Amino acid sequence: QVRLVESGGGLVQPGGSLRLSCVASGGITNFDFMGWYRQAPGNEREYVARIYSSGWTNYGDSVKGRFTISRDFSEENTVYLEMNSLKPEDTAVYICNYQGFAPGSISWGQGTQVTVSS
Repeated sequence: QVRLVESGGGLVQPGGSLRLSCVASGGITNFDFMGWYRQAPGNEREYVARIYSSGWTNYGDSVKGRFTISRDFSEENTVYLEMNSLKPEDTAVYICNYQGFAPGSISWGQGTQVTVSS
């Protein structure tokens, strides 16, 4: 079972930036994609971005042009989410996601809180 640990959340003013990290451990040799979702109180979980093992990236409409997903597997298996031009509506718990190729090979992190407020 792949374990995911997120970090980097916090309080930021509108227009500010944050970088989230997700470190994956435990049996990663090949995977389909890793990505980020977010969930605000009372809302459904919302897709944010993902990065495939090929390096191809994809974004949700609400974050296109403002967020960038990247990865660094040189030491730890880490996926980053660079968030710029943050808005109050970006406030949510950001949750890391892993999807392997094997059936049922999916993991979720515990999440990290991002609050955008003045």
